Amino acid sequence: MQAASVIVVSNGRPEALRRCLLGLLQIDHPACEIIVVADALSRPAIAASGLADVIKTVACDRPNISAARNAGLAVAAGDIVAFIDDDAVPEPTWLSHLTAPFADAAVQASGGFVRARNGITFQWRARLAFGDATTTGIEVDDRQPTLMAAGPGRAVKTEGTNMAIRRDTLAALGGFDEAFAFYLDETDVNLRLAAQSATTAIVPLAQVHHGFAPSPRRRADRVPRDLFEIGASLAVFLRKHGPAVQPTPHVPRADQRRRLLAHMVAGRLMPGDVGRLLRTFDAGWRDGMTRRLAQHPPLTEEPVAFLPFPTRVSPHRMIGARFWQRARAEAQAAQVVADGGVATLLVLSPTSLFHHCQFTPAGVWDQTGGQFGKSDRTDPPFRLWRAAARRDREYARIMAVRVPQGHDLAISSENN
Repeated sequence: MQAASVIVVSNGRPEALRRCLLGLLQIDHPACEIIVVADALSRPAIAASGLADVIKTVACDRPNISAARNAGLAVAAGDIVAFIDDDAVPEPTWLSHLTAPFADAAVQASGGFVRARNGITFQWRARLAFGDATTTGIEVDDRQPTLMAAGPGRAVKTEGTNMAIRRDTLAALGGFDEAFAFYLDETDVNLRLAAQSATTAIVPLAQVHHGFAPSPRRRADRVPRDLFEIGASLAVFLRKHGPAVQPTPHVPRADQRRRLLAHMVAGRLMPGDVGRLLRTFDAGWRDGMTRRLAQHPPLTEEPVAFLPFPTRVSPHRMIGARFWQRARAEAQAAQVVADGGVATLLVLSPTSLFHHCQFTPAGVWDQTGGQFGKSDRTDPPFRLWRAAARRDREYARIMAVRVPQGHDLAISSENN
């Protein structure tokens, strides 16, 4: 398996970064390094993690995700460069699945699936992206990688929080365009790869859980605080890839207005907020129309020596419990993690509540829900299950992404 460099950009979110690093400790890839590009607020989380000696730390106080990713790329020594956001946590097999398609020399990039905040549904699966900044979902095999080569104006979409590119390919592209301080930065790379008819692998079992942590641009409930950089990025993107020589803001502005009105109707915005936020979009659009577009010269920096990160194929235990047994089961799961393992805790209640899964501060994968409720959202809302059968079903559902293929799984239950 080829060596991989994982780049994490963190700006003002030390707690999210700490959780992301805890998740990266559980991945099973045998040859990877971790590069954290962080501002002054987030850098202390690296020292607090106890991993400072095995992480390449790059200081970057500029709030520009493209510049930060380029700074990480400059020190990356892996053959493959993977990206994950600080407010995301990878499944233990994430990086192994994401990098496996690069065994085919034709594959230049890969992207995985992104689970939503509830840990069950997907935010993003497989998509295509177009030069007018729109995307459309596509159906792919939900187990095996799908290899696709697009063309000018039509790209295979990868998500910035779950993607990988050959280092040489990304360096030859000139890295990320720093005119995209936030938003559409990876889609611009997708379109530039598509212009070269590059092959991208969509890897459904390479999964991360994305938390959408709050930032200066959005609240925890995903309501925008400021649309300046979205407006600017859309202007830059359409100047580079759009069908018109001189793009106009009318369609993207209308899309943003519809999004804001939906938040207002749901009670998350006041009516006056809609106009205020649209004015920030307009200001960003004007700024984006004057930004210098990158010429994409190849990056020629020699990488810093590879710094192995202490990943391992960890023993995995799944612990089933009833809700009244939670405290004891939590302590048992936390001890598994403290001993260097991976733990999934499944706590069932005698209800039809939908299931949720979270990665806890102790590093435990904690799934809760009703014995008769649905986890996979294609399930019926209510189904009679015996407790043991329900546990077995949930264990089988998550094994593919949490337990390395061919490795043993220990199962215990507080209900014995």
